[in-house]
Amino acid sequence: MSQMLPPFSCTMSPNMPELLWQLNCTLALSTYQAGKVIFLSALNENEIIQLPRDFEKAMGMAVSGERLAVATKSEVVVLANTRALAINYPGSPNKYDGLYLPRATYYTGEIDLHDMSWGKEGLWAVNTRFSCLSLIDDEFSFKSKWKPSFITDLTPDDRCHLNGMAMQDGKPKYVTALGKTNSPKAWRSEIQSGGLLIDVDSSEIVVSGIPMPHSPRIYDNKVYVLCSATGELAVIDVKSGKLDVITRLDGFVRGMSKIGDYLFIGLSKLRQNASTFRDLPIAKISIFSGVVAVHLPSGLPVAHIKYENSVEEIYDVQILPGIRRPAIMNANMPDHRKALVTNHDAYWSVPEPEKGM
Repeated sequence: MSQMLPPFSCTMSPNMPELLWQLNCTLALSTYQAGKVIFLSALNENEIIQLPRDFEKAMGMAVSGERLAVATKSEVVVLANTRALAINYPGSPNKYDGLYLPRATYYTGEIDLHDMSWGKEGLWAVNTRFSCLSLIDDEFSFKSKWKPSFITDLTPDDRCHLNGMAMQDGKPKYVTALGKTNSPKAWRSEIQSGGLLIDVDSSEIVVSGIPMPHSPRIYDNKVYVLCSATGELAVIDVKSGKLDVITRLDGFVRGMSKIGDYLFIGLSKLRQNASTFRDLPIAKISIFSGVVAVHLPSGLPVAHIKYENSVEEIYDVQILPGIRRPAIMNANMPDHRKALVTNHDAYWSVPEPEKGM
């Protein structure tokens, strides 16, 4: 009998540690199935270390400067990196070069948030259950800011499976949806070919017929999208509506972030017993989850990480630039309450000795 693998076991191409080391960054993954946010960091040019933390049904993430926001089942948690405290991390001094600590929690309720991003007005989120774009704040579950023109009512019934958001100049520019539909979960009837890219400013449909689009992004003035049903990375000419495939990957692609010349793309293992996925073109070869690095100038996949267990579905992939090995604390870890951070300095709280009578 073979020995059982430890949780979060993975294999990788030999060059993945070297690539992350040279790019001087850490990957952040969200996996709603496992309920984790995972930091993947290169210890050196030969080794990768990972740090998983509990976040219930972790979905979209947003990175801006030292801030990291995570959408969970019924909350949005905002963390901030305090590098000054990392060197004296409790029990592990001189181990980390960054430390993400909880700073705020927004109680949104179960609205099925997908992509998120910081913008000029605050924290934007794709509100899939209400088929709209929202701002997250401390007054309501959400503030609705925009909905597709074909959605007639803001009701919690996932009418078109709005999921992805591309930002430009600090505001949403394009969104993706899985169907031009206006009744509860009607998008499921055309899941393989009903996908849309929509211009937020004009509310016009730029491209239709995309096979399950996710993770639209604007990089170097080009619009990229992941075609999840076919495992394709594509670039879209928004003037002509033409979609050109850059590369095909052996998996359900979702979650994408760029640093330098590289795109890091998440892959999910499809649930074979799920009616939503079992008939997709990619279903038979989407047999692992992980991350693939694509060299954008050549369009070639050049490195990968594959999970052997624990992680089956990845929603988002974000880059934490300029940081090699950060730690992260969630709100359930009591040590985060000892972290005292001001706008001038940061301290670990030391209990005062008890005084006698």
